[in-house]
Amino acid sequence: MRKPLGGLAGILIILAVTTISWKSGKTTNHNNFKSGFSARALLEKYISNIYESAHLQESGLAYNVFEKAVTGFMNLKAANKVPQTSSVLTVVDLGKSSHAKRMWIIDMLENQLLVNTFCAHGHGSGDDMATRFSNKVDSHQSSLGFYITDNVYMGDNGRSLRLDGMDAGFNSNARQRAIVVHGADYVGEGTIGALGRLGRSYGCPAVPRSMSNQVIDLIKDKTVMFINGNDNRYNSKYLDEEQAAAYVFPDQGNSAVLASM
Repeated sequence: MRKPLGGLAGILIILAVTTISWKSGKTTNHNNFKSGFSARALLEKYISNIYESAHLQESGLAYNVFEKAVTGFMNLKAANKVPQTSSVLTVVDLGKSSHAKRMWIIDMLENQLLVNTFCAHGHGSGDDMATRFSNKVDSHQSSLGFYITDNVYMGDNGRSLRLDGMDAGFNSNARQRAIVVHGADYVGEGTIGALGRLGRSYGCPAVPRSMSNQVIDLIKDKTVMFINGNDNRYNSKYLDEEQAAAYVFPDQGNSAVLASM
């Protein structure tokens, strides 16, 4: 998906897309603006607007990774896998070094970055860089794809958050593998200073213990998480861009016209 151009047309689109209703998943037409853009082009501009408004480039989140995450976020809403009012999206990019703060929690309604912190990968996936991924039980590798968060519980790692994997063959064994969000002492700058990298989990996206309650409370109870990584084998039905565009702009079709000026 190509990042759209700016200009006056872009400004009009930004004004138009801010009318998205999180409850209905529909747009509200404005009589003051007109666009000949398709629903997909409008979605591209919508994604670009959030990316810029939340200063995600400055935080280190790659545009193409965010774009994939938002596409899945919208398709999961369209499939009623998460509440229509849910506005929180978590992105983890395991294509980055463990030295980097590679977890982002974004409020899609407020266009705001809420948290940017460290996140561990499975020790079976590699050392500083995650290069291997698996859905297999006892692989101790991280699993790529879209997840839906569920309930909080007290486990071996303290307060933890269950995850359900949405991508068959890639992360669908998350429950069976006990892949959860939890805090860990081996995640943080101290460990990086001592080992030259973060410590590693059994496949869980573990976060600094000092951040775990904040992270869990922000994303619990049916929000979307997307874990990205460098693996060309990964694919997902939730990366359908046309379907996501049709959900966000259901009245636009392939020749979007918002209204007459």
